[in-house]
Parts: sequence; structure tokens; C-alpha cells
Amino acid sequence: MKRSVTLGTVVGAALLTVVACSSGDSTVSKTPGPTAVPTPAAAPAPSPVPSPPAPGPTAAEDPCAVNLADPEILRAVSELPPDPRSNQGWSPEPLAGNYNECAQLSAVIVEANTNAENPNTRAVLFHLGKFIPTGVPDTYGFNGLDSTASTGDTVALTYSSGVPGLASTVRFRWNGSGVELIGNAPR
Repeated sequence: MKRSVTLGTVVGAALLTVVACSSGDSTVSKTPGPTAVPTPAAAPAPSPVPSPPAPGPTAAEDPCAVNLADPEILRAVSELPPDPRSNQGWSPEPLAGNYNECAQLSAVIVEANTNAENPNTRAVLFHLGKFIPTGVPDTYGFNGLDSTASTGDTVALTYSSGVPGLASTVRFRWNGSGVELIGNAPR
């Protein structure tokens, strides 16, 4: 009999559990429905993250930087006499150069504005950013600038025909009152 009581007790407890968890006594039906959540006032915008400083002044901001787009170059090229070989003017776009307003001597290389296969080239020289129109040694034929041999008062102009061993460099220096040829530099 003890077994039947125990078995009856277990069955009764199981029945009570099933009745207690019927659909009428569910936790879902006792959970309150959604309520309106008040809308907060406009949240303050996050403060902007400061951007890192610019890497340095650009050529337009730093007059002592090389600036091959400076308007002084265009003005100077427009004043040049025509190329003696083609009788054409000169292209204002430099092929090379180190023009800046702070250098005692700087230069740009331009070419004749012609459709010829090998247009004539020349250097245009500047003192403190201003075109030097007279008193300059002949600068025709140069087609590059050696920046390693150039300094604030010296410009090293180069000529290269593309043939090995025929390249040359000629240096010009501002002597305090004008430009002078100071010689060839080894290449």
C-alpha cells in the first residue's frame, strides 16, 4: 500500500502541475503590453573630431617652396622673344625647374610652342622670383635641372641627348648683381 500512496502522490502532483500551467494561467497573459516610450528631446550632436594638422604649407601658402605653376612664370615666358629656330613662342608649361620666390637664383625649362619632333628648349632665370630679362648668358638647349647641384644662389642646368656619355651640366650663379656662368659640373 505504501507503494500505491507514493505512486498516487506522484500522479497527483503531476496533475496539479499540469492544471497550474494551463493556458488560463500563462505568464504571457500576465505580461503588460507595450507602453509608449517618451521621445527624448533632440540629442546633442556629437562634437566633431578634430582633423590632424595639414602636412605643411603648400606652394601657394609658402612662397619659398618650388612652385612651377606660379603666375610669374607665365608672365616671363610671354615676354621672351620667339624661338630663333622655329620663330614660335614658348610654351608656358615648364618641363623642369626649381622656381621659388625666395631663391637668389631659380630657373624653369620651357620648350618652343611648335609641333616639331625636337622643339628647341631654353632656361628662364629668376632672381627672388622675378624674371631676369637681360644680362643672362645663353640658356638655349638645356632640357633639365640637376637639383642636387643647385643651391639657393646656383642653378645647375642639364643637357641630355639621350646618348650615354653626352650629358652635361652647366652651373649659373647669382653674384649679387647678376647671373654668371661658373662652369661645368661633373656628372
